[in-house]
Amino acid sequence: MAQPRAQYRSLLATYLKPQGRRVTALAGLLLGSIALQLINPQILRAFIDAVTNPHPSGPLTGIALLFIALAIGQQALSVAATYVGERVAWTATNNLRTDLTLHCLRLDLSFHKARTPGELIERIDGDVTAMANFFSQFVIQILGSLVLLLGVLVVLWTIDWRVGLALTVFALITLVLMMSMRAIAVPFWKASRQASADLFGFIEERLNGVVDIRANGAEAYTMRQLYTYLRERLRTARRARLVSSLPWGVPNMAFALGQGLAFALGAMLFSSGDTSLGTAFVIYYYTQLIFQPLNLISNQLDDFQKASAGIVRVQELFDTQSSLADGPGVPVPDGPLAVEFDQVEFGYEGDAAVVHDLSFRVAPGEVLGLLGRTGSGKTTLTRLLLRLYDPTAGAIRLGGVDLRDAHRADLRRHIGVVTQDVQLFAASVRDNLALFDTRIDDARILAALAELGLGEWARKLPEGLDTPLAAGGGGLSAGEAQLLAFTRVFLKDPGLVILDEASSRVDPATERLIERAVGKLLQNRTGIIIAHRLGTVERAGTILILDEGRIAEHGPRVALATDSGSRFAGLLRTGAAEVLV
Repeated sequence: MAQPRAQYRSLLATYLKPQGRRVTALAGLLLGSIALQLINPQILRAFIDAVTNPHPSGPLTGIALLFIALAIGQQALSVAATYVGERVAWTATNNLRTDLTLHCLRLDLSFHKARTPGELIERIDGDVTAMANFFSQFVIQILGSLVLLLGVLVVLWTIDWRVGLALTVFALITLVLMMSMRAIAVPFWKASRQASADLFGFIEERLNGVVDIRANGAEAYTMRQLYTYLRERLRTARRARLVSSLPWGVPNMAFALGQGLAFALGAMLFSSGDTSLGTAFVIYYYTQLIFQPLNLISNQLDDFQKASAGIVRVQELFDTQSSLADGPGVPVPDGPLAVEFDQVEFGYEGDAAVVHDLSFRVAPGEVLGLLGRTGSGKTTLTRLLLRLYDPTAGAIRLGGVDLRDAHRADLRRHIGVVTQDVQLFAASVRDNLALFDTRIDDARILAALAELGLGEWARKLPEGLDTPLAAGGGGLSAGEAQLLAFTRVFLKDPGLVILDEASSRVDPATERLIERAVGKLLQNRTGIIIAHRLGTVERAGTILILDEGRIAEHGPRVALATDSGSRFAGLLRTGAAEVLV
């Protein structure tokens, strides 16, 4: 248990320390509420004794009003404590979600390939939501309940030592039983959280492929799989709930026994003349009050068992480290960058090598046309250049710097990529182009749009650069989306531009506009054009053809085109675009 306790302390210190004032205010409100709970029964005793006295003295109305005022004050403190507690919980959990999201974004691609986005959403949001009470009130409520319990027992000892002793022993036995059962449900709640993550991962994946599912008549199969995941979620949640009900049942049983004990002690003392009726009632009242902190502790422990499962899973996520260690920070130079592959070999995890002994060099400012069938390794080269993976052998250098020696953020700042599938966000045009970088001003964005042929389009935007775009680019044509992607890269001003068949999904008129944009983008920059159509590589100075991860042909485009024996010349003669896909 030492390691989980260390995790709990670490999370509390990390996410509650910045909210020190709120946590202190929350503690003060809860302790104030506890103090009023201890005082009010004494006022009630005075009222009962005064009423039952044959010769009452003192203003009964004043006592009653004081009791009501303190009761209202206690409720006001409870409401304020709830409000402050929610503020603390939401601030802490939102900060934790932010840290988890950033951590996942920094993990390498192999991590994301092994998990669906739906599973990660459930890990980042669902598990953290289960921890809200842990951050807001767990420690304070547990400590406050123990303080209230101790205060009640002290008061009972002052009333009569026999009552104090009996109820102290009773409360200690109940508390020990509850604490001994506190971790019993943690593994069951952990399994329940994992079942939820699997369910959400399945739903996200199927919704993402709804067109293919409906087109191929796979609805029945999908629903059958959904029922399987739902059944597993029900099974694990039901088991977790049943097991976690065991600690909850202990205080309920103790409550019934405690009431009987309080009645017996009160009746014994009253019948012997040792106490007044008001005191006998207060003994019963305080006995009930004992079970309020015990019930609260029980409920907190029940919530804590759910939170513990979330804490374990969150910590597992934090403990997952990228297999790609960041480099020491050798700076990548500005301007057009040389690209060099030196005997590079690479294979995805658990798979055979997909790139074999790859060696070539692209000079600064040169444009390389990269051809090859699907599966020949073209996209893998892009991933290696962005350092989403490291080669298993050999080295890749950008601007003379080994990729493993540069900071990844600096490396990716010098590389711009445009693919067939443009990712647009539910945000303004400005944020989609600048990618939320506030350092890029509007004048620069508008100038880039004009230079790439989107000036007229920008002028027609109803709200200018503040015009919102739908997620995925709803309302935009494929050509407009591609041109926005070019604008992004243009604003980034990288030294290396990679175009992965960026004009394959547009009409001829839009393709001419994109070709103009490509020309602008490649000016004074190194370029790699990954092509499935031969016309795309007409602006390339050098051609490299891959075949099953090996270089099948490499040389100047003009020389290869005029060499009747070259593969490239053969492709040009047959116009065999289908060979490349």
